[in-house]
Formats: sequence, structure tokens, C-alpha cells
Amino acid sequence: MQGFLDIFDIYLLEAVINGILLGGVLALLALGLNLIFGVIDVTWICYAELVMIGMYAMYFIVQVYGLSYFVAAPFTILLVALLGAALHYLVIAPLLTAPPINQLLATGGVLFVLQSFATVAFGIDFRNLGIRLPVLAFGDMNFSYARLLSFLAALVGMVAVYLFMTRTFTGTAIRAISQDRQIMALMGVDTRRIYLITSALGGALAGLAACLLVLQYDVHPFVGLSFGPITFLICVLGGLGNFIGGFIAAFVFAEIISLGGLFSDLEWGYVLAFAFFIVMMFIRPAGLLARRR
Repeated sequence: MQGFLDIFDIYLLEAVINGILLGGVLALLALGLNLIFGVIDVTWICYAELVMIGMYAMYFIVQVYGLSYFVAAPFTILLVALLGAALHYLVIAPLLTAPPINQLLATGGVLFVLQSFATVAFGIDFRNLGIRLPVLAFGDMNFSYARLLSFLAALVGMVAVYLFMTRTFTGTAIRAISQDRQIMALMGVDTRRIYLITSALGGALAGLAACLLVLQYDVHPFVGLSFGPITFLICVLGGLGNFIGGFIAAFVFAEIISLGGLFSDLEWGYVLAFAFFIVMMFIRPAGLLARRR
């Protein structure tokens, strides 16, 4: 009996640590989506599809053009940042004064456009980057190097965004606009420029997430469905536009998914996470740490 408990404790600890590693990537995704909503006040339903495009970019740069992963990553981040800026300029900017439902429908339409484009251009085959990373054995526990690398890179990315937001004039302007858009416009701040920069920064975070997720997921046109809905629920649970709330919610969701997968299939972990979200919407409908307006 004692031996069984010891084995169970090891599996439990391994699941908790894997939840932390998963939470880092989910927090990075939530940061990008929350940043855009917090500043521009528009929810990008198509955010996960930007990640999908970035994953395809990584695949073709590495597999077709033969560049190394670490050379391909900066190109991919830049590409998705430009895609984010183009999305704002072409789709979001004309709808800034439109009702929120029109904005949601527009970004939802972009979601289907990007999925359809990827299906036509690349087919529905599952593609793999072909990089096999070893497994780290720590005692009786095993951890994927891909998840460890993703967690560390996501942490570095979030710290870099924090420093940008707190140590630069543009970052300060972004935070100021997120608190009061009307007043900052009256003070002479070019809100259109800030919105464009914010969209590019959100796209860059999606590009970074693509570079990390391509190590763990096969690439196909609908890969965004694997993490897009959960990212949106994390942002809602944390309070849309609330960075700290999204960060906490990401790790809460990740632990529920990981621990749920310990006692049953991984799919049941996602079921439990969705059930937890529904319950919390009755208890705190505005989110764990809803931003005051």
C-alpha cells in the first residue's frame, strides 16, 4: 500500500509540474489576446489562427528552406507581427466605432478566411517540424524538453513585454490608453499609431507562441482549435484586458487540465477545465480579477 502511495505521489508531482509548464505557454497566448483587448477594446476571435500561420511559417522555413530553428524563429515572429498590424489596418481600424457584435463577426470571418486559405494553400495533411528533443529524466519523473524550452521562452517573452510596457515611452502610452482612451486622445497621443503598435506586438506574441507550439503540435489548418478556445476562456476567466488575471487563470486552467489527465484521459482534463469555467461564470461573471472601468 505504501509503495502504491509513493508511486501516486510521484505521478501527482509530475502532473503538477507539467501543468506549470503548460501554464507558461497558455499565459503567453492569453497575454497577447488581453493586450489587444485591453488597449483596442476589440476581441480577436481569430488570434489562434495567427499562431497557425506562424507554425506553417516555421515549418516551411525549417523544412523547405533548410534554415535552423533558431534562425527561423525571428523571421516567424516578425512575419506574424506584420500580419497582426495588417489585420488591424485592414479589418479592425474601419470597425473601431462599430458595435461590438460587428467586430466579433469580422474577426470571426478572418478566422474562417485564414483556415480556408491554409486548407487551399497547404492541404489538410499533418506536418511535423521533424525536430526530436530528448526527455529529461528526474528521478522517476520524465519531462519533455520541448515543454521546458517553451516554458522558459514564454517566461522570457512575458518579461520582455513587461519591461517594454514599463520602461519605454511607447509602452507607457499603451498602458495609459488602456486606462482611458478618450483622455489620452485629448492630450495629443496618436491613438491610431498606438493601436497599430499594439496589434503588431500582439502578433509578435502569437508568433513567439507559434515557434514554441510547433515543437509540440503537428501543423494543419485547424490546429488553432487545439488552443484557441481555451485561450479565450482563460482571458474571460481572468477578466478581459486584465494581464494579471489572465496570467493566474492560465495556470489554474493548466493545472486542471494536467491533473484531470492524471486521473483519466487528457480530454477529460479539458472537460473539467470547461466545467470549472462555467461554474466560475456563475460565481464571478466578470472574471477572477475583472478590470475596473
